[in-house]
Amino acid sequence: MAKRLCAVLGASGLVSQRLQQRLVNHPWFELAAVCGGPDTAGKALHTIEWKLEQERPDISDITVLDLADSKICNTLLDLGVSIVFSAIPSEIAQDVEPMLAESGFAIFSNASAYRRVDGIPLVIAEINPQHMEHFAVDGLPMVCSTNCTLVPMAMPLAPLSKLLGIKSVTMRSEQALSGAGWRLLFDENALAGIVDPEIEDEARKTASELRYVFGKTNDEPSRKNPKSSVHITNASIDTDINCQRVSRKDGHQVFVTVKLLNPTTLSEVKMLMSTFHSTPQLLNLPSAPTNPIQLVEQIDTTTHLWADGENFPQDVEPSSNLRAGMAITVGNLELIKPDLLSFEAYSHNTIRGAAGGVVLLAEFALSEGYLD
Repeated sequence: MAKRLCAVLGASGLVSQRLQQRLVNHPWFELAAVCGGPDTAGKALHTIEWKLEQERPDISDITVLDLADSKICNTLLDLGVSIVFSAIPSEIAQDVEPMLAESGFAIFSNASAYRRVDGIPLVIAEINPQHMEHFAVDGLPMVCSTNCTLVPMAMPLAPLSKLLGIKSVTMRSEQALSGAGWRLLFDENALAGIVDPEIEDEARKTASELRYVFGKTNDEPSRKNPKSSVHITNASIDTDINCQRVSRKDGHQVFVTVKLLNPTTLSEVKMLMSTFHSTPQLLNLPSAPTNPIQLVEQIDTTTHLWADGENFPQDVEPSSNLRAGMAITVGNLELIKPDLLSFEAYSHNTIRGAAGGVVLLAEFALSEGYLD
């Protein structure tokens, strides 16, 4: 198949550079444009500081376009772009994303501006791919990825939810510096362990998105978006969530206790998690890990960061290995009671929780014909 030409919104942030990294050698997509703000617009992309630990990939000579240019839509259309990946702040995405969608671009957003807005799917590809059926049904071809903290919690819960049912979830997170952007990641005090553990509104967003992603389509008119014919009824899951920042460069770790609706055994839990596969695996998508959940006895936050669904590779080159960092590592499984389970889970927040997750959504959409 001919590669689809893509643009990335954002030039200098961690997630936007992860997107550039993942698109440079992608078998289905080709990076044709990067759009930035006043600090980067007009500059050659290769002159902008590269903030990732790997070397900058060999990207063709691209001049950063001005996202505020009134002719940006025409410019992208002239370049042949049809897919846009958004990694811009939500306050900017609020206006820019629907403007681009109205011009016919398919928007795959890592921003939070349109999460849980009826008519705009909020999707983790392995958990609720059926919600992609709402893509563009109300006119705007937009889809959002979730909060990065939700991914390591939700993925292990997915097979449990389907077969055992979930009554409540208690979760505590330890989130990496990179989850707050490059400034904190390069802050000497934060790297030395002096970091504010509070993450404003993170717990509420994570709980809300959990119930939404596990929710079901309702035929009643939308209450949140009167223009939409789509409405998601939240799953009935009680939550108690506490999120905090820690002095680790990358990787979000969650500590979860789940109250099940039906009793189980530890061997059944391990079987459900280790054999869990979903649509991305069946479609063999380029970024889909062979096994989205990898079980270990205990999590090592260094060794297990780049889980790829089969192994834990080290010295990874993400621009060529699209599956590295896309699996969730689960360890310290304990069945406290027949209906009460605890576990820890770990994922790469800027890969699976951000750039890799949103590229996987675009792969799924293309494979299933949503972009035709």
